[in-house]
Amino acid sequence: MNEWTREQWEHYKNNNELSLFYLYTPMCGTCMVASKMMQVIDVLVPNPVGQANINYLESLAMEYEIESVPCLLIAKKGRVYKKIYAFQSVPFLLETIKNIDDQAIM
Repeated sequence: MNEWTREQWEHYKNNNELSLFYLYTPMCGTCMVASKMMQVIDVLVPNPVGQANINYLESLAMEYEIESVPCLLIAKKGRVYKKIYAFQSVPFLLETIKNIDDQAIM
């Protein structure tokens, strides 16, 4: 999973059917567990998946009203459909991503 800038996120969000943006902080223990799950997700889904340290994206955190980390933004066709804070399991994340991909229509 590659580190993305805000510009890269906006590009992938607006130019792909579905894209995922994982936000974390390096000293967060829960983020470390979520990062391992996201590495698996990155391999399993065909969609663009990026990550970023939220400490460097203050304006994005405010714009998307990020409440805590870890946070996964799931976007389809330029619109964020879901913010996930509780990374319950890889199957839970895959099911959530699939549901948004199947149901979200612009």
